[in-house]
Amino acid sequence: MTIGTEELIVQAVERLLMQKKVKKLTVKDIVEECGITRQTFYYHFRDIPDLLKWVLERNTDQLLKETLAQGNAEKGLRCLFLLALNTRPYVEHGLRTNYRDEITRMVEEQLFTFFLQVAERHGLYAQCSHWELKLVMRYHSQAVLGILRSWSEADSDDLDHIVHVVHQLIVGEISPRQ
Repeated sequence: MTIGTEELIVQAVERLLMQKKVKKLTVKDIVEECGITRQTFYYHFRDIPDLLKWVLERNTDQLLKETLAQGNAEKGLRCLFLLALNTRPYVEHGLRTNYRDEITRMVEEQLFTFFLQVAERHGLYAQCSHWELKLVMRYHSQAVLGILRSWSEADSDDLDHIVHVVHQLIVGEISPRQ
């Protein structure tokens, strides 16, 4: 199977982030790492943030397909947590580069987009206006990001329980006593 140029570039970025632990990610470093010209890089991407956005959007699309294929929302949420935990080292290394702010913003946007698409496809919060739905999904996506940011080894041992409780919160099965 022939690997596409975009994927070749992504693999070079992963190597630079994980193996070489670069602090300043540059197009020069990327093209040298994957053996292409700058023109080839710029043919596929406007700049490094455009590349990072492409990777996140592609991963979000794939995650959406995988979660919808799970058959129920809780299994889909578990799929989200597993993907986030598996990609966490790449994101953490990316946050140590000169693209910290862009990566943070893009991860937040993509997680929000994922939650919004799942809610719309499953008809969650049908009683809400679109504005209210977006606010609720922003709330849930930020809550999940907060959980993931402070994730520990003990949390990994309790993954299924955490996913179950988060799912209950999202669908309203857990609420404050009145």
